[in-house]
Amino acid sequence: MAEEDVEGRRDVVTDVAQTGWLSRLGRSFAGVLFGFVAIAGAGALLFWNEGRAITTARSLTEGSGVVRAVDAGRIDPANDGKLVHVAGPIAVSGLLLDAEFGMRSNGLRLIRRVEMYQWTEEEVTETKRKLGGGEEKTTTYKYNRTWSDKPVDSAKFRERAGHANPQMTWRERNQLAAQPRIGAFAVPGGLLANFGAEQPLAANDDQTAALKRKLDKPVQVVDGVIYIARDPGQPAVGDVRITYSEVPLQDASVVARQTGSTLAPYQTAAGGTIELIAAGVVPAAQMFKAAQDDNRQWTWLIRAGGCLLMFVGFGLIMGPLGVLGDVIPFIGDVVRAGTGLIGLLLTAVLAPIVIAAGWLFYRPVVAVGILVIGGIVAYATIRIARQRRHRRLAAA
Repeated sequence: MAEEDVEGRRDVVTDVAQTGWLSRLGRSFAGVLFGFVAIAGAGALLFWNEGRAITTARSLTEGSGVVRAVDAGRIDPANDGKLVHVAGPIAVSGLLLDAEFGMRSNGLRLIRRVEMYQWTEEEVTETKRKLGGGEEKTTTYKYNRTWSDKPVDSAKFRERAGHANPQMTWRERNQLAAQPRIGAFAVPGGLLANFGAEQPLAANDDQTAALKRKLDKPVQVVDGVIYIARDPGQPAVGDVRITYSEVPLQDASVVARQTGSTLAPYQTAAGGTIELIAAGVVPAAQMFKAAQDDNRQWTWLIRAGGCLLMFVGFGLIMGPLGVLGDVIPFIGDVVRAGTGLIGLLLTAVLAPIVIAAGWLFYRPVVAVGILVIGGIVAYATIRIARQRRHRRLAAA
């Protein structure tokens, strides 16, 4: 099925696929293997995360106790190899220049973002289970034109005719000024790659004239944005718009190892490394506190991701049960609800055990507390499951 526009181009295409019960059952059994892999991967991720979190926390605690505040204006050889805190204005050598479009900046970083007006494919799938365990899958492909900062490969579209995208000539670029320093100390580029808040940098009409001559294409500047297009108000596929921003020179604070006149990562006895940067003149104690907060946040985010992956793994392992029940669609839904609850229970039991194992390996005392919490969660989940079962039996 398809809908055609006035040019005869199909911008909406629908495919309908039928899958038999035996085929679905075979796929679900194949998914069991991926389920075991997912659970093993989740366990490894959770265990690794605890080691990473503890090592990072210990390293930051160690670093906060030995860091030295030093004068940025001079190099003291006595501090060589030590963890130092340096603060002051960042200075660089020369201007930043994007020669392709003639943009200049006297800041720390110059960022070019490029978007091209392209065809994009939106895929929407609806699945209906049928009596007997079969499945009908309806997939609708919709084609729209929009600005995108990534090249969209139209060769992979379901309906390629009339939806071809040209090559993307220019790409995003992030330039760092040469020889950044705080006083007498050279600051490594890796620390500055994502440093600072960006500010818009507007193009001007002088650039427009130069680009027209250089590119031999229609070029316009609208609200500081460069458009390589005939009509920015009504873009055509292949049109390009380019936006610039810059990170201005500013004060910065760095905690790192002094190596001659360079700042480098500091290796701690706990096994981690320390290399911190903050905008403005920030005390070392405040920087270490922010780093500890970030470490805790990442720890919980990774824990949540590991638990979700484990839950998905249990769902894949028990997937064949739901497909078996789909001979009568209502029964399949009931079975899936039950297996989902079982998967949640197993995750609530296994994930804390893996986390506690990591703590037992790295920090045994705290692990006991985690095991207790895991036991409480598992007990509460079992109680809820029993109460639901009693209610269903009473209702029957």
